Amino acid sequence: MPVFAAIASSRLPSRHAHLQLRRWRPVGAMALLTAGLLFGGPSQAQVGSTAQATGTRSVNEWLSRMHEASRQRAYTGTLVVSAGASMSASKVWHVCDGSQQMERIDTLTGTPRTTIRRNSDVITFEPETKTAVVEKRESLGMFPEMLRTPNNLIPQFYAARETGVQRVAGHLADMVEILPKDDLRFGYRIWSERQTGLVVKLQTLGEQGAVLEQMSFSELQLDAPVSMDKLQKLMKDTRGYEVHKPLLKKTTAEAEGWRLKEAVPGFTAMSCHTRDTGAAHTPGTAPMQWVFSDGLASVSLFVEPFDAQRHGQEKAAAVGATHSVSKRVGDHWLTVLGEVPPPTLRRFALALERTR
Repeated sequence: MPVFAAIASSRLPSRHAHLQLRRWRPVGAMALLTAGLLFGGPSQAQVGSTAQATGTRSVNEWLSRMHEASRQRAYTGTLVVSAGASMSASKVWHVCDGSQQMERIDTLTGTPRTTIRRNSDVITFEPETKTAVVEKRESLGMFPEMLRTPNNLIPQFYAARETGVQRVAGHLADMVEILPKDDLRFGYRIWSERQTGLVVKLQTLGEQGAVLEQMSFSELQLDAPVSMDKLQKLMKDTRGYEVHKPLLKKTTAEAEGWRLKEAVPGFTAMSCHTRDTGAAHTPGTAPMQWVFSDGLASVSLFVEPFDAQRHGQEKAAAVGATHSVSKRVGDHWLTVLGEVPPPTLRRFALALERTR
């Protein structure tokens, strides 16, 4: 599980969203610090030669360099996340041999939780309840998701601007802003370690450059002696824990009877799953998650049968850069959530329609 996904799951907008998103949530920019597996951009050497020739890096070149850094480096550190008045911290161990990636995240604030992942296999241990949740995630929420989007449209919707050099967690870092070209997405201010390219700090920017949330290493050891074998053993050791394995079924929105009558510019459908709740479902009525991405930002549409006891009035909520809108669509309840401006979520909500 990407670093930021584990941390963000504790600060979602509502109890209903929390129950769903804790299991399903794809993260776009929030996974930047551990981006790596799903990106197919140019190599670091290619990026370096292009940057030398032009004197600056394009948005793709910056993102490619950041991606390559996480594929080549092992590190440990303490990651601090702040959004509004809330703040949380986690200890991170990360190792990647170029093809296999492993990571451990221990929460240092709030409910104790340890998440370990190996590529797309994820297990989350909760010591207080003695439960362990095992998942297999097709989308790791890696940042950037340029390979997963059929066409690399990032330069069409974002531009890069270099802004200087600062120290973060004892390391010199290049500062770069990834700025949107429209009002449908947020911008990002990124600190990339000068020697390796590893992202050491990230801010999500709203209107007029306002910082909506911030994530930063407070301490970081590069090339740390992280043992992949040790992490694999920890991942398999579920003694004393009740193991849960949520069942997700890969599907399509069309097969479930849904479509968008109007596309949201820049966002491409990435995946669609239904969730097995243990109850019997007629075709097209199981809870569904439909994921969209523009290569950096992700939006999820959660659709389930309407329940008058659980679903009240239409509403909107926000925590940091994470926004959500919920509304009734016929006999179903829709929650649209993502790290994008509220008008973007409303466009998705208005475009979704039942086909049967």
